[in-house]
Amino acid sequence: MIREPEISVIAPLRNESGNVKPLADAICAALEKIGALFEVILVDDGSSDDTWAKVKELCATNSRVKGIRHVCNAGQSAALNTGFRASRGSIIATLDGDLQNDPSDFPRMLDGLKDCDMVCGWRTRRADNFRRRVSSRIARAARKFALGIDLADTGCNLRVFKREVLEGLPVFNGMHRFLPILVQNAGGVVREIPVQHRPRASGISNYGIGNRLFRGIRDLIMVRWYLKRQIGKLEVESFEGRVSDVKNSSLPEEAERTQRAEAARR
Repeated sequence: MIREPEISVIAPLRNESGNVKPLADAICAALEKIGALFEVILVDDGSSDDTWAKVKELCATNSRVKGIRHVCNAGQSAALNTGFRASRGSIIATLDGDLQNDPSDFPRMLDGLKDCDMVCGWRTRRADNFRRRVSSRIARAARKFALGIDLADTGCNLRVFKREVLEGLPVFNGMHRFLPILVQNAGGVVREIPVQHRPRASGISNYGIGNRLFRGIRDLIMVRWYLKRQIGKLEVESFEGRVSDVKNSSLPEEAERTQRAEAARR
């Protein structure tokens, strides 16, 4: 009887040929230490180099590695969502494919998942250039101002979380930047812990000021609109006369107070 994996690790890749095998080897080495069954899902997001060939070579020699390819580049959020849909574990872990995230942080993050729903990495010592660090600081300030939520490093894709937190979350281009915020807003408990961050060893970054900062702020406007338009807890009465609360999603406090006041008047 084939047992299902407990943990699914998802790594999006775009033109990361030199990092494919070292990344998979590092993930396997980290998770073998905890003794859990796991799978590694490498999602090639329309690479123009030989990343997909490297993924296929790895899948042929390591049964724990699964490869999926987007024929055309669709973006990091789409690649993660493809991995989510293909995964089987009750716990999902994600990281970037450039080896700047260190898989050796996974065991500590998985241990932290015992008393919360999502554990996110916090890159306290960034190994990025000045431009990327500045854009991240600006994006954090913008998120705090627009959403009233101040998570230290939502841009870090080194995360572990329970599979059920994905239920009901919206899927959109740019989702990966806001995943911890969406989980917390839906009632999930999110923790951040310091993790390592390493210089890029191979390939070049696909992100810069134009396609990272400005696109993130555009998405922030959309997420603010979404959070304010949600439907939260509703008091429902069935024809048998029973009353229960139905939680669709979280409501901003003001809207929830208004809803309670209207129910009291009735």
